[in-house]
Parts: sequence; C-alpha cells; structure tokens
Amino acid sequence: MEQRVSLITLGVKDLDRSLRFYQALGWKRGNKDAGVVFFQLPGFILALWSRAALVEDAGIADGNGFGGMALAYNARSRGEADATLNEAVTAGARLLKAAQETPWGGYSGYFADPDGHVWEVAHNPGWTIDAAGRVSLMPPG
Repeated sequence: MEQRVSLITLGVKDLDRSLRFYQALGWKRGNKDAGVVFFQLPGFILALWSRAALVEDAGIADGNGFGGMALAYNARSRGEADATLNEAVTAGARLLKAAQETPWGGYSGYFADPDGHVWEVAHNPGWTIDAAGRVSLMPPG
C-alpha cells in the first residue's frame, strides 16, 4: 500500500445541511451526483455521504461517540488560524477549543461541524504550506 490518503468520507445526518455548512466556508462542490458530495482538496477528496448509508456500506454498527479522529486545517499564521476558527463558527460550527499556544511550539484550536466531526485548526511554524495549500513536513526556507 502506498503511503497516501485518497479520500476521506464523513458520514452526515443531513447531507443538504452539511453541504450548506462547507459551502459557507467557501468550499466548492466538485460533482453533481445526488446522494454524495465531493470536494477536491490538494491531493485528495473529501466526501459527504449519508451516515446511515456509510454504516450500511461498511457493514458496521453505528456509534454516536467520538471516533478518535480529527481532521485538520493547517494555517499559514496564527492570525489565519483565528480567522478560520471564526469563519467556521459563523458558518455554523461549534467552537470546541479556542486557539492557544501548544506544547509543541505551535498554535491550535478545535471546532465541530454540524455533525460533530472534529476539526483542528493549527499553525505549525515548522511546516511549509505552498500556494496550492499542500502541507509539507519540511520547514520553511
């Protein structure tokens, strides 16, 4: 298996509500198919799909608790991290933790989308983000 992620699918309760939330963040839908929404991101795709359909497709039991995973948006600066958290809350997210200094030398906070999917918004001064939004473990310069 190659070391990469091609697609992340979020199981959502109300597809239209979730689509409106991500569009309020400025994201552009990449398909017109009914029943699923795809967003092209740098290097992979984020999908929104009915939670019930995802559970059925995977053949698993549905749980309502924290799934032990967080998506992340890396910002180019602390100011961008704060602005992104504010933008998410304005779009309908629930702020879980305001951005603050981290033990690893960065700055991060968390929000939950309308279905409770946890997103970290972080600035890591040791990483590089190119003009296309691709993040690299390599430090700037």
